[in-house]
Amino acid sequence: MTPVATERRTAGAPGATVTALDDRDATGVVRWPEAAPDRQRGTSRSARFRPDATVAYRELAPVVLGYLRARRVPDPEDVLGEVFLQVSRDLDRFTGDATDLRRWIFTIARNRMTDAFRRRARRPQVVDRTPPVLVAPPAPEPVDDELIAALAELGEDQREVVVLRFVADLSLEDVAAITGRNVNAVKAMQHRALANLRQALAPR
Repeated sequence: MTPVATERRTAGAPGATVTALDDRDATGVVRWPEAAPDRQRGTSRSARFRPDATVAYRELAPVVLGYLRARRVPDPEDVLGEVFLQVSRDLDRFTGDATDLRRWIFTIARNRMTDAFRRRARRPQVVDRTPPVLVAPPAPEPVDDELIAALAELGEDQREVVVLRFVADLSLEDVAAITGRNVNAVKAMQHRALANLRQALAPR
């Protein structure tokens, strides 16, 4: 069975220990562990979610790379290595479920993207870091070149919202949290951005 992260939501932030990814069964359906009995209280509690760096890389690296490409980050593969270097280093301090993990990783990706643009603005710089030894992700094709070109015609804020929503596959609430906007602002920006994208893609 293939370990995967599921999409249950709980509140969480970096600062504690986490629990394990679940497996898909033969049909591809995610199976969460059954709740374990609490022997002290006589009640049951849900098994904790403990992500593994290698599994997180395999599951999310292609989508993170698509996000970086869509944002036109310089040397996106290098930035991807920086993202998962930080993920593997800080994972023990993460707490939350699969949705929280996805939001946390894309927050890291957004920060590393900002760093990459700042480095390029100052001067060319080689990243002197060795990424963790991990299995290479599948050939990423979450965003095609035509769509990237259309995204480039959007304003920076609209492009960010569209990429986080539809490439990173984050909820409106997650995008609002990552970008520091309220949900209504994100929703309105998404609406305008999609209208502009339709117009940009129509002649093509």
